[in-house]
Amino acid sequence: MALAVSVLPLAFQFTSPGPIFVKIGPITIRWYGLLIATAVLIGVTLSQYLAKRRNVNPELIGDLSIWLVIAAIPAARLYYVLFEWSEYARHPERIIAIWQGGIAIHGAILGGLVASIIFAKVKRVSFWQLADLVSPSLILGQAIGRWGNFFNSEAFGAPTNLPWKLYIPPERRPPDLIGFEYFHPTFLYESLWDLMVFALLIFLFFRDLRGKPRLKTGTLFMVYLAAYSLGRLWIEGLRTDSLMLGPLRIAQVISFIGIVLGLAGLSWLYIAKRSFPDVVYTSSQKERQNSR
Repeated sequence: MALAVSVLPLAFQFTSPGPIFVKIGPITIRWYGLLIATAVLIGVTLSQYLAKRRNVNPELIGDLSIWLVIAAIPAARLYYVLFEWSEYARHPERIIAIWQGGIAIHGAILGGLVASIIFAKVKRVSFWQLADLVSPSLILGQAIGRWGNFFNSEAFGAPTNLPWKLYIPPERRPPDLIGFEYFHPTFLYESLWDLMVFALLIFLFFRDLRGKPRLKTGTLFMVYLAAYSLGRLWIEGLRTDSLMLGPLRIAQVISFIGIVLGLAGLSWLYIAKRSFPDVVYTSSQKERQNSR
């Protein structure tokens, strides 16, 4: 028993091996970029699979994914830079250095939301149905992407001596916390929370395919919005590097809005018994459209 107690803390002490995955001559591949690319690839594949299960043309998801990548990554960086402008104004050459970290998921969500709405209008399809198909992939991608913070030794929480503590090297610690070695691994908290939300969304999606009453279009997106925001609200309170808007942590403000909007949307669908438009091209409809 004594051995188990002494070994247990070591098993949960995370230490980053560094931000670089591999370096071959002038080519450097960083964990952050590799994880983002992996999240995009898995997300597109999953969303196309879910689209097929809904009899929706998977090519539509492929087209949408291009819009999302083009919009989400720059929006995520712009969001972060705007709230850290005092730092980037002194070092403008670092504005495009996203491989060093510094992209905000709320910026990515907002950018992707705008791109998806425009895409839906251009393609004349239902934004809400597309949102339902993409939401599981989005939250899974967030769970994967959070590990980029681990490798960069960033986005960590307050000092702690819990068994699951995270070691942060001195050069990455805030000046007022330089004397502490171990911090809350908030990247891990959020990654695990995101995986639970992903499991919930997948359960709800396949519930529709087992003879249960069909969930209304927009349900998965609203559940994603409320559930992710709920987790981010409390996890953000542990972090030491929150983007601030005066005395407020901006991520908590956005998360609170997300919870309200998600619950309001679910109330609209199931209490007010209203619905969102759910017309979208299936594979056969697409073929007929192209033959005209």
